[in-house]
Amino acid sequence: MIRPVSQTRPAMGSGFPTLLHKELMRFWKVGLQTIAAPVVTALLYLLIFSHVLEDRVQVYGSLPYTAFLIPGLMMMSMLQNSFANPSSSLIQSRITGNLIFVLLPPFSHRQIFTAYLLAAVMRGLAVGICIWAVALFFVRLPVTEPVWLLVFAVLSCWILGTLGLIAGLWSEKFDQLAAFQNFLIVPATFLSGVFYSIHSLPPFWQTVSGWNPVFYMIDGFRYGFFAVSDVSPWHGLAVVLAVAVVLSLFALRLLARGYKLRS
Repeated sequence: MIRPVSQTRPAMGSGFPTLLHKELMRFWKVGLQTIAAPVVTALLYLLIFSHVLEDRVQVYGSLPYTAFLIPGLMMMSMLQNSFANPSSSLIQSRITGNLIFVLLPPFSHRQIFTAYLLAAVMRGLAVGICIWAVALFFVRLPVTEPVWLLVFAVLSCWILGTLGLIAGLWSEKFDQLAAFQNFLIVPATFLSGVFYSIHSLPPFWQTVSGWNPVFYMIDGFRYGFFAVSDVSPWHGLAVVLAVAVVLSLFALRLLARGYKLRS
């Protein structure tokens, strides 16, 4: 019987860098699909919403709506691509039968988790940076709080990468993975303040938004640009950190048990 994940500590010179390199090259070699396509999608959102709402929506006083919109689009794309990287990698490896080449080497479950998650974070950050670079042609977007910006960017990509890893372990077919994304990830990102400030919502929906972790990711990320947010960045950081820890421990537990990796 093949052990899905080694529980022992691998010797020095293990294949962890190779696994990480594999996951990084997996999205980098098809950058037109994994990097350029999300940038084009975000640009289309930007062109349409800024054209329609620029003179009709006021946020944070005198802040232009286009400037307000860009961090939300960046984070939405970063989250979706961070989720897609480990989830699609695992489901494709399972279907094509090459998952065994990850299970046979003496990787610990922590090494597998770290390799998949670092690749997910790198893909998310790459998409975000490219969208930011393109957006600079439309509006000046200074970074007021770079530390907050980086912290929320990395933690948010880490959370969705972890969720993608969990979804990839659970899904046995592409339609199961698509259901996970269509009924959880997409609604959570679209209803999290990407296109609006929650203060423009009725009190009931403001309360509902407060239960959406993605709202705190986007709000904290936006604070990094403008030093203004809907809630305290410390409150948002506490929520994001708590979610990151819980999901990471859960994913590590699944990997340690070899959940759905034996078959």
